[in-house]
Amino acid sequence: MGRVSRTERVLLAVAVVLVAAAVTVAAIVLARDADRSAAPTPSTSARTTSSPTPVPAPSPTPTPAGDAWTLEQKVGQLFMVGVDVTEPDPVSRRAIVQDHVGNLFLHGRSTAGADDVRTLVERYTALVAPTTTHDEPMLVATDQEGGRVQVLRGPGFSDIPAATEQATWDPADLREQATAWGSELAAAGVNLDLAPVMDLVSAGTEADNPPVGALDRNYGTTPRSVTSHANAFAAGLRDSGVAVAIKHFPGLGAVTADTDTAAGVTDDVTTSDGAQVRVFADGIAAGATCVMVSTAVYPQIDPSAPAAFSPAVVDGLLRERLGFDGLVITDDLSGAEQVQQWSPADRAIAAIDAGVDLVLVSKVPQVVPEMVEAVVHQARVDPQFAAKVDAAFTRVLAAKADLP
Repeated sequence: MGRVSRTERVLLAVAVVLVAAAVTVAAIVLARDADRSAAPTPSTSARTTSSPTPVPAPSPTPTPAGDAWTLEQKVGQLFMVGVDVTEPDPVSRRAIVQDHVGNLFLHGRSTAGADDVRTLVERYTALVAPTTTHDEPMLVATDQEGGRVQVLRGPGFSDIPAATEQATWDPADLREQATAWGSELAAAGVNLDLAPVMDLVSAGTEADNPPVGALDRNYGTTPRSVTSHANAFAAGLRDSGVAVAIKHFPGLGAVTADTDTAAGVTDDVTTSDGAQVRVFADGIAAGATCVMVSTAVYPQIDPSAPAAFSPAVVDGLLRERLGFDGLVITDDLSGAEQVQQWSPADRAIAAIDAGVDLVLVSKVPQVVPEMVEAVVHQARVDPQFAAKVDAAFTRVLAAKADLP
């Protein structure tokens, strides 16, 4: 072998460097791909399976500087956990402390009176802190409609008549009475009533409508009666400083089964421009703070998913067509039979992906950790979903800022 020229030595050195660089880049790509394949992503659509979705444990998020929110705290604001008013479960407390859930729902039935309810509420609102809810006050809600659906009774709470009776009153008188009922809630620490019902039930079909008509929850059987009286009830509560959630959009007045106790509940009647939806449009125009979305399926609007999981219902019909820019909350996504074919993780992701702001987890608070972890994970891996989380978070804080 002859002598190697200076030029050849330089070219040989460059070649060695290029080979080493190529090896390094290949190693980095392989490591990155391995990391991606090791992290399963929960689906953003509702799956028809009863098997729980595996959700990886979220990696610890560093404590932010100043007033910054962690992703976990933001996601926590999108949930409302139930606490049984007679037998509080420690899981409800853990949901606030460990999962940063920022809202409370008083579930069940109590005859203990206002003082005991206030003590119960304060036990949970005292958990608000920089490390739990970022010091953000809670929405504290309940179902105080009247008749068979009145969670809170006893000293300090009026016995509220059923909606069918309220519908016989002059709307001005109903508003005055509702102001007094709202003041009772406010004194007990409740600032959101998941009422009034605005579902339109046709005359003569009440007995065939288990969730509303059979329980006397409807404000009459005509659009005029429903809107005038439901809006009067809502105005009275707002006069007392209590927000309202009109329900159950786009209507449960035509179903023949109850989503709480039956699966496959479908409304083949309601259309996007029908009377069922128009009464909600009137409620929104009258100043409703919040709209609750049902979990029934509405084939003439979206046959593919329950309303609470449907972008066509939430973003399309409610947000865009009716122009509602307030808070959207689901009906219960924990214990309702209608949603049991989806895992808790998929329920929460599908609802937020559809445009919902608050996921109600009232009957079975034990599923909160799975739901919250799934939403946190999905926000980390999906920028479009993360943007929806941010939008919902912003609306939740705006609604809280509007409360007295």
